[in-house]
Amino acid sequence: MTIDAIDRQIIQATQAGLPLVAEPYQAVAEQLGLSAQEVMLRMADMQEAGIIRRIAAVPNHYKIGYRYNGMTVWDVDDGHVDMLGQRVAELPFVSHCYQRPRYLPDWPYNLFAMVHGKTEQDAERQVAIIAELLGTDARRHTVLYSTKILKKTGLRIGG
Repeated sequence: MTIDAIDRQIIQATQAGLPLVAEPYQAVAEQLGLSAQEVMLRMADMQEAGIIRRIAAVPNHYKIGYRYNGMTVWDVDDGHVDMLGQRVAELPFVSHCYQRPRYLPDWPYNLFAMVHGKTEQDAERQVAIIAELLGTDARRHTVLYSTKILKKTGLRIGG
């Protein structure tokens, strides 16, 4: 799928986020002279085609009380990483989970899962649950705790 001029306008109008109003699609539609239905349908089509990866809220975890945000990294068999990653991703406290390449000998980890806790004990309980779920399939792991918030942005296209 290629994008046309209207899709490009929608992307440009939403790439910094949807407006924080009761009816965000209507606000975008009014800005572009479209209907809210057309904006929603086009965004859904672009998402299905992979042009838009996802439409989701991106919370500031620190502002909502989650001070212990840790990327757990696991060394699991490459032949089982998809199945194990799916199981970890289904845990309700894992915000995102994905496979990344190893960089041996210094970085043996290939499965990454983000956890968020209001206390260090909360986060450590979540890590323990993942460890139990992975069992002997996890040869080793560590947790990389966030020390600051970085601005979360994706690709931006100009006018």
